[in-house]
Amino acid sequence: MSASIKESLQLQLLEMEMLFSMFPNQGEVKLEDVNALTNVKRYLEGTREALPHKIEFVITLQIEEPKVTIDLQVTMPHSYPYVALQLFGRSPELDRQQQLLLNQGLTAYMGTFDPGELCVCAAIQWLQDNSASYFLNRKLSDEPSTQAKPVKNTFLRMWIYSHHIYQQDLRKKILEVGKRLDVTGFCMTGKPGIICVEGFKDHCEEFWHTIRYPNWKHISCKHAESMETEGNGEDLRLFQSFEELLLEAHGDYGLRNDYHMNLGQFLEFLRKHKSEHVFQILFGIESKSSES
Repeated sequence: MSASIKESLQLQLLEMEMLFSMFPNQGEVKLEDVNALTNVKRYLEGTREALPHKIEFVITLQIEEPKVTIDLQVTMPHSYPYVALQLFGRSPELDRQQQLLLNQGLTAYMGTFDPGELCVCAAIQWLQDNSASYFLNRKLSDEPSTQAKPVKNTFLRMWIYSHHIYQQDLRKKILEVGKRLDVTGFCMTGKPGIICVEGFKDHCEEFWHTIRYPNWKHISCKHAESMETEGNGEDLRLFQSFEELLLEAHGDYGLRNDYHMNLGQFLEFLRKHKSEHVFQILFGIESKSSES
């Protein structure tokens, strides 16, 4: 079934009204952009010509048994509910493996809905009804089992190249998405801009999709490293967190946003993180040994 963007946005506003009535307390529903709903309304009224940003928000759910909280990150594509909703649940009480399984279960449930059905409320109900087992499984995960088969996951490391990364709002978004998805790596700002993201395949691919959307054109994934693991992937990580990497710039360009980052410093950074081989892939320049 096809539907216009305006029809989809009207349905999204209707669902947001239901959510605010279900979660009336301050802080239970946190919009990524506090003006998001106002901008959508102005667009529908015709007082705003530009298509507004997607509605993105976090709902904090209180689970009764066990006594834990889950943050449900929700992104509504412009054509939702006629295209799939983007959801991600996380809790500090879950390890990476259990969080992955929780989101796989939630995604599978969301796949049962037909296009045109509003489903955020259903996702909330599913988490309230089914999340307890994932927390309980964590308590049992350290117990040996002769019958249980190890769960294999794909650990992914993506090396992303951009012509430049300057804008403060874009830099902020990259860091927020990286930390929300529980991936590690870095974002080197300036010209060129380099991003490395590593973690479970689903998380990395969601990161890649989120930062590109809707119109980041001068960006590409130059290289990807994929490994199978039966654990949580911690032993495969080259980075301990997701941080912004700030290096010296070549030349004195005053206030101009056109400075080139010190690639010699970047090469040393890669060496420290056992990634020197990526330098040639990113720039087409063979790195010189530090001993030569």
